[in-house]
Amino acid sequence: MALVSNAHLDELDLQILELLIKDCRTPYLEIARICHVSGGTIHVRMKKMEDLGIIKGSRIVLNLAKLGYDVCCFVGIYVDKASSFNSVLDEMSKIKEVVELHLTTGSFSMFAKVVCSNISDLQDVLLNKINVITGIQRTDTFISLSQPIDRNISL
Repeated sequence: MALVSNAHLDELDLQILELLIKDCRTPYLEIARICHVSGGTIHVRMKKMEDLGIIKGSRIVLNLAKLGYDVCCFVGIYVDKASSFNSVLDEMSKIKEVVELHLTTGSFSMFAKVVCSNISDLQDVLLNKINVITGIQRTDTFISLSQPIDRNISL
């Protein structure tokens, strides 16, 4: 997939991003060696891409199952009216099991990714944390059986 043309990025920037997508822990000096430029150039380019908001940071990817989170599910949320969105969003952000929340088009107002240690914990989250939020009309839950694809976009 080709990156949409962006006047702020050139081929070196794209090459740097591609290397970081493969392994975000690649040292700047290693990136510089591969790209045939100085380490200072990589630092300048990284700062530019951070300032442009293209790079928003880096994060560690956890194996949630090995940490005891055996259930991953997606919860479609129907919000009762548009004026409830902000309060629902605020309350959802307080639930630690909600690891992603998307405002969506289509059937749902919001779509949340939720991780729990087991089905009993999922039931507790749904009944006592999510469905009690004022402004949520109802929810639909989809349990993930597996995640055969997990990748970043390729530039």
